[in-house]
Amino acid sequence: MNISRKSILTLLKDYLIITFACFLFAFAWECFMIPRGLSAGGMMGFCTVLQYATDGLIQTQYSYFVINALLIILAVLAMGIGFGFKTIYCIVVSSLAMGILSNCSALHCVEGEFFYVRENMLIALIAGSLEAVGIGLVIRNGGSTGGTDIIALMINKYWPVSLSSAFAVLDFVVVSLLLFLPDKSFADMIYGIVEIAVFTLMIDFVVAGKKSSYQLLVFSSKYKEIADYIINEMDRGVTLLKAQGWFTKKDKDVLLILISQKQLPVLSRYIKEKDPKAFMSVCSTHSVYGEGFDEIKAGLLKKKNEITQN
Repeated sequence: MNISRKSILTLLKDYLIITFACFLFAFAWECFMIPRGLSAGGMMGFCTVLQYATDGLIQTQYSYFVINALLIILAVLAMGIGFGFKTIYCIVVSSLAMGILSNCSALHCVEGEFFYVRENMLIALIAGSLEAVGIGLVIRNGGSTGGTDIIALMINKYWPVSLSSAFAVLDFVVVSLLLFLPDKSFADMIYGIVEIAVFTLMIDFVVAGKKSSYQLLVFSSKYKEIADYIINEMDRGVTLLKAQGWFTKKDKDVLLILISQKQLPVLSRYIKEKDPKAFMSVCSTHSVYGEGFDEIKAGLLKKKNEITQN
């Protein structure tokens, strides 16, 4: 089978980005969360709790690798899931990165070092942001770090629980384990919840990117002229919807339009000039995929594909 040079370069770029992302993910934990005795959700959160509970006897990088390996075997036996090489690669590189960074004390957020931050709340914000960027880049390039992703999929397989609910419950259970450690307090649990919240808020942005697109609903008697202008002058598609005004009981023609941020002022100006009485509803869209916009990419709601595909 012939592999083009472009395909090889694309694959190489994917793995370079994934490698960087895995180190960024490890950096968030080994250089910020763990040196300050903090934890959060996910498999990494569980592994850090395990490290704290054993007073450092079971290091995070080892438990993270072993537990993920066992989960992959269990998932294959229970569900027949096939795991792509990128998923295994991410788990191995993340474990190696944690081992390397755990020995780089100059990069740790401790007093006297460059990355030292006094407030634990800021540590949670920083770590959550770094972890979101790292995991987000991994997902965008077709990888997965495994962990609670696998557990959530198995729960979703055998019980009527959505993936998002499974992730939320798992994260809360993991961060709650801190309360069982004698040297941890309720405040430590709150820092973990803050880290989870920051991670959750940011990862959608990293995976999907900032989509500067808008969805418009235009109510106008001049809908034909407006639709022709959008198609011929703006090179965008238009959908004509049939509606009925409930008060007047009259049929109306409504234009459904998806345009970029830059095109919105141009179209708004044209509609105002063409029909000053036109009614227009504008809302920003999180993502627009398809011809004329972005290619369809795997997102957080497609975790099964993220884990099973290369």
